[in-house]
Amino acid sequence: MEKMEKIDRVKEYYSEARNELKKVTWPTRQQTLNATWVVILISVVIGVFLGVVDFALSGMVKYILR
Repeated sequence: MEKMEKIDRVKEYYSEARNELKKVTWPTRQQTLNATWVVILISVVIGVFLGVVDFALSGMVKYILR
């Protein structure tokens, strides 16, 4: 394949990618912030839950091994 053909293919790829990105419905700033807070909240809740479960299970293992 010639060098110019490769360059033309790369240009075509980026042109098509740009056109597809124009079709995307991007979230608003508020939607992004709301989704971010949901992710943070769920992460904290799951982290606390796993911490409590870990603490309880480690306590039971220590009690059994005594």
